[in-house]
Amino acid sequence: MRYITGGLALGAAVALGGLMAAGTSASAAPTPIPAAQTQSLYAPSALVLTIGQGDSAVASGVQRAVTLTCTPKPSGSHPNTQGACTQLREAGGDFTKVTRIKDGTFCTREWNPSVVTAQGVWEGRRVNYEHTFANPCELKAGKGLVFEF
Repeated sequence: MRYITGGLALGAAVALGGLMAAGTSASAAPTPIPAAQTQSLYAPSALVLTIGQGDSAVASGVQRAVTLTCTPKPSGSHPNTQGACTQLREAGGDFTKVTRIKDGTFCTREWNPSVVTAQGVWEGRRVNYEHTFANPCELKAGKGLVFEF
């Protein structure tokens, strides 16, 4: 019986040693990452857009928020990703052009502020934009497709 037990122990040791050697040789050489995964053909464009009630982003609570990704193709939780990305491209990523109140808009002088924000990356550039509209009329006239959610 002693020979059988010793033989089993020797066999188990050889099997485990073989597994360890196989595991060591497999993990010793790291798998190279393909170049397609490390680089992109497009500069990143991914944003979080918010609308809140108040005179600044810090002082207001977020009422609505969406995500918008424009490259390589429009996507996100924004209800009109294609339109919002098109408007941003036409504005050259300049949010001040996007939030400009249309000429000929007449609103009351009521102070009931709403604030919109855009944070993230647009064509590889960091974005941290905030704009306060004096009242809901100005918000409606100036939010464009980007903040239409």
